[in-house]
Amino acid sequence: MNDTLEFNEIYQEVKGTWNDGRLRFSKQTVVYKNSKTGKVDSIPVPELTQAQWRRVCLGHGIKLCTSTGNIYKYDGFKDTDLEKISEYFKANYKVELIEKDMCVKGWNWGTAKFNGPLLSFEVNESSAFEIPLASVSQCATGKNEVTVEFHQNDDTEVSLMEVRFYVPPTTGDEGSDPVEAFAQNILSKADVIQATGDAVCIFRELQCLTPRGRYDIRIYPTFLHLHGKTFDYKIPYTTVLRLFLLPHKDQRQMFFVISLDPPIKQGQTRYHFLILLFSKEEEINLTLNMNEDEVERRFEGKLHKNMSGSLYEMVSRVMKALVNRKITVPGNFQGHSGAQCITCSYKASSGLLYPLERGFIYVHKPPVHLRFEEISCVNFARGTTTTRSFDFEIETKQGNQYTFSSIEREEYGKLFDFVNAKKLSIKNRGFKEGMKRNDNMYSDSDEDQHDAYLERMKEEGKIREEANDSDDSEGESDESFNPGEEDDEIAEEYDSKASASESSADDGDSDGDRKKKPTKKAKFVKERKPRKKKKKAKDSSAPKRPMSAYMLWLNSSRDRIKSENPGISVTEISKKAGEMWKQLSKEKKEVWDAKAEEAKKEYDRAMREYKESGGGSSGSSKKYSKCSQLCPAPHFEWTVQPKINILSFTHYHIVPKYDLSIK
Repeated sequence: MNDTLEFNEIYQEVKGTWNDGRLRFSKQTVVYKNSKTGKVDSIPVPELTQAQWRRVCLGHGIKLCTSTGNIYKYDGFKDTDLEKISEYFKANYKVELIEKDMCVKGWNWGTAKFNGPLLSFEVNESSAFEIPLASVSQCATGKNEVTVEFHQNDDTEVSLMEVRFYVPPTTGDEGSDPVEAFAQNILSKADVIQATGDAVCIFRELQCLTPRGRYDIRIYPTFLHLHGKTFDYKIPYTTVLRLFLLPHKDQRQMFFVISLDPPIKQGQTRYHFLILLFSKEEEINLTLNMNEDEVERRFEGKLHKNMSGSLYEMVSRVMKALVNRKITVPGNFQGHSGAQCITCSYKASSGLLYPLERGFIYVHKPPVHLRFEEISCVNFARGTTTTRSFDFEIETKQGNQYTFSSIEREEYGKLFDFVNAKKLSIKNRGFKEGMKRNDNMYSDSDEDQHDAYLERMKEEGKIREEANDSDDSEGESDESFNPGEEDDEIAEEYDSKASASESSADDGDSDGDRKKKPTKKAKFVKERKPRKKKKKAKDSSAPKRPMSAYMLWLNSSRDRIKSENPGISVTEISKKAGEMWKQLSKEKKEVWDAKAEEAKKEYDRAMREYKESGGGSSGSSKKYSKCSQLCPAPHFEWTVQPKINILSFTHYHIVPKYDLSIK
């Protein structure tokens, strides 16, 4: 027989919601771990006194009772699990797994039995329903009636608000009231927050970031009371999941974070974290409101009646003793500046990301805690606005994504090594080579990141450059007017020296003026804005430019992509094709590269034949291309002369050699 039995997708009901988790039976303990919160329930085997197998709404369930009075219920087992669990209990726990039927008659009268933290309503000695008394928030009495109200859970679609019990009058002992006795049995185990007695200690005017404000914190034996100017919060210690003590990046302040489930409420706002901010220099002398014997008996040396030290140390020490949970601190991670955290932004606010030994926590707006076991993968991405930073993305197994942006690029190496050491799945390992570790610069890695559109533009750019070079070598005559040459001494109208420029052009025979001209000309050329080169008209009869290897492959694969993905859009086809091209083997890519090279040679040959046969624009047509639309007939002869326009740019003035006004 196996030493352990393990079951996945086992459910535990918590205030109306079913939380799934993993249940493990071992020879020493029974351990249940909640998948949502990570909370662990551990039951020592010597404390087990009773085990029941019951038919419930989610298949079959097990109810375990302990000698300490606690009751644990787990649902989601299959009918076939009964035999092996029963044998395991007999062999290792010496406890018999008893099959117990639930009452489904629907009767609303029966017997109420209090069994530890449960109120069981039984009909003919079969349980009809059970109420966990820890879920009771209030209990009120009336004439022969008891009303029980419950804590509400925001995650539930339907919540049970209250249950009313009618307690018939008894004819027995007149000294006891059955209604009051029933209510007292409920209140003795209920989670009713009542400030009975004095607080153990009080911390005055503590700075709280979430919820924001300054609060007096009163520490009671079973709950924490936050008293502010506007709001009061009572937090039972049973709702505290974890405690964190985190040093601020400035090394002068400390965060103390309390994780809560369920959260505290303020209207429609829910606070899953209570965040306190302390100065390291602030000291306090603390005296507990208990005698020394009681302190020693209750806290077993963890606390003393009189203590002194830093304020954050006293608060964390008292909370640790009362909540009975460990305080999580940062591990051995150190960032580029030596701090144990990384400055970044989450959503709209800037904060600090702390890599812990078992997860990440972000402080503070909004606070986020992510455990390694709920992380699916992480991703390093380039910053959207600048190359001096990068983004760190975390995807969870539930499909949620958290993006921590604006991280300084100097932090990349430390963070990557930390994530790698924790054996988290890194979505883009090629990014490590993309960012050089020595100079912390970015560069593309074509093997890891393929951009189909960028490759196509590069190929077409090369072809366009070659075509332009060949055209420029033949058509140098398209320069009929260039500012800055010796034939052009005309200033723009907005030039302050326009008149001087005109006079020097008229008196061009003087040597002195000629010596001054180069100086004027250099100044004028420097000040004027460069003209935009007019886009060359496309020749429809010219040979068509060849396609790149990627485009050749895409054209042959487009129909296959459409057939494999019915209803896919045009943009999705391009995206899908880019991914497929990236995954294509090197040998297959070489085949398409050879086809692209062959198409390029064919294009060069066709272009040579096209130009030799007189194709393309000739020099004379280029010379007069700017006035071709103004020509009334092709047989007239035209000349081109420069002229000053009243606007801020120069154009050609067309002067016909023949008189066109003859009728």
